Amino acid sequence: MPLEVWITFAIASAILVAIPGPTVLTVVSYALSKGRQAGWASVAGVTLGDITAMTLSLAGAGALLATSTILFTALKFCGALYLIWLGINLWRSNTKLSIPTNIKTQASNRTIFFNTFMVTALNPKCIIFFVAFVPQFISTSEPAFPQMVILEATFVTLGATNAFMWAFLASGMREHFSNPDRLKFINRIGASFLISAGLITALAHKT
Repeated sequence: MPLEVWITFAIASAILVAIPGPTVLTVVSYALSKGRQAGWASVAGVTLGDITAMTLSLAGAGALLATSTILFTALKFCGALYLIWLGINLWRSNTKLSIPTNIKTQASNRTIFFNTFMVTALNPKCIIFFVAFVPQFISTSEPAFPQMVILEATFVTLGATNAFMWAFLASGMREHFSNPDRLKFINRIGASFLISAGLITALAHKT
């Protein structure tokens, strides 16, 4: 793969991942309401979700979604309902800053990891985007697989870096809200983000 092609892809990808979407809102919501460890767990979930979505799209699942209106709509609403469900749970969550035992913390982080993975991997627009976007940078005169690996690794790295920065900033803001009432307010802001992202996803037209 020519260096200039890779640089162009990296720049375009960096711009695209910088635009806040449902995934970023999920990361911010958890980091803001649950703290830095939750933020790191959500970043890991986003990274694995990106790898899954991108691998599926490059393997051909994206083409199927692009041609099947029913499948696209079903997956879109599953993802939207999942976001809304997460938002409702966050809205109703307690406002204690600490969890008594390390076991509970680990369990909570595993749940957050799974939730953010599902939000990322269940985004059909993300899969179709990869199908439409990535092939433009693949040369037919060279073996496709090594190029796909390079492009996927580049995009996933940029996406993880972006999620990490959002989680770091959001968790830093949380330290200023030790009062339970203030933290409850922050929880509900995060919940509103998630519910809004779910509604936007549900109402988005197939493009």
